[in-house]
Amino acid sequence: MAGSGLAASSWAPLRIGLFRTLWIAVLVSNVGTWMQTVGAQWLVVNDAHAAILVSLVQTAYTLPAVLFALVGGVLADIFDRARLLVAVLSGMTAVGAALTALTAAHRMPPALLLTFTFLLGTGAILVLPAYQSLVPEMVPRPQVPAAAALSSISINLARAIGPAIAGLLVARIGVAAVFGLNTATFLLYAIVVAAHPQLGGTPQSPERFLPGLQAGGRYVRHAPVVQRILLRAALFLVPGSSLWALLPLIATRRLGLGAGGYGVLLGALGVGAVGGAFVLPQIRARLSANALVVVASLTYAAALVVVALSRSIALTVLVLLPAGVAWIAFLSTSTPRCSSSCPGGYAPAACRSTRWFCSAPRQPEP
Repeated sequence: MAGSGLAASSWAPLRIGLFRTLWIAVLVSNVGTWMQTVGAQWLVVNDAHAAILVSLVQTAYTLPAVLFALVGGVLADIFDRARLLVAVLSGMTAVGAALTALTAAHRMPPALLLTFTFLLGTGAILVLPAYQSLVPEMVPRPQVPAAAALSSISINLARAIGPAIAGLLVARIGVAAVFGLNTATFLLYAIVVAAHPQLGGTPQSPERFLPGLQAGGRYVRHAPVVQRILLRAALFLVPGSSLWALLPLIATRRLGLGAGGYGVLLGALGVGAVGGAFVLPQIRARLSANALVVVASLTYAAALVVVALSRSIALTVLVLLPAGVAWIAFLSTSTPRCSSSCPGGYAPAACRSTRWFCSAPRQPEP
């Protein structure tokens, strides 16, 4: 009975209409984001410099997370979060519309595509902390950890199904249409936020922009546990992202597949990731967190080797299934999460920017 009650409490925030509506909007937007990334990669897959350009698409979207993560957290501290969300999402809608129109007109050179991708990645990293900051305003305080977990589920679910959907849609309706659908998800997200004026309100901190950035830097600099887990994540994600970045080239040049076949490969990764989300509780019951990270890392590394060497479609699909399980297992175990509720004496901007539960107090000035 206790387990049943725990499971029920984990989904309890979805019974709150406002949180459920915004959570669905965020999920749809996250799926659209992955569709956009896959579409951008497919757009350059036949270019003479495809090996570099396909990888740069992934880099262009994720680089803003390194450059502007703390900026997003500070902005969420000093501005009304709902208005900030609407403003950034409106800008992303404009960028997405321009990207869609130029792609449909066949006027999208690689350099411009990478620029648009970078702008969308910057918008995404500014949106995330603002959304996380709204969560405590929508759910009772005891349900904040469950709501934060549901936000993590949204990100991982979109990561699992978004690329597979994009691969299939690129083959059916083309890259420009996929970009258009992603743009529509930004607009939907902005409308949902704007339609609920009770969101937002007084910022949580009166801290100004530059002092806020400095506080965030101090938080990370003086929290060894944060540094260790970020290092662990980097050691897995930097080489591990090569599979997602180069899979279009594996599909076309090694396996001779079209967009539909690429969708099948992405679907195998997605099925593995979704399936992994269901089996992870049983695995965690038998393995410690560190042991699970080791097993996931070794499994993913073995899958990378096989995929790199395989010239069989069936073998590649078969190997991508456990790769998806390993990917989601590592992310769910090692990726820092933030409850979006940083009590006094902590560094909220740094917390939200790195998605941490506020587990370490802000250090005093050196």
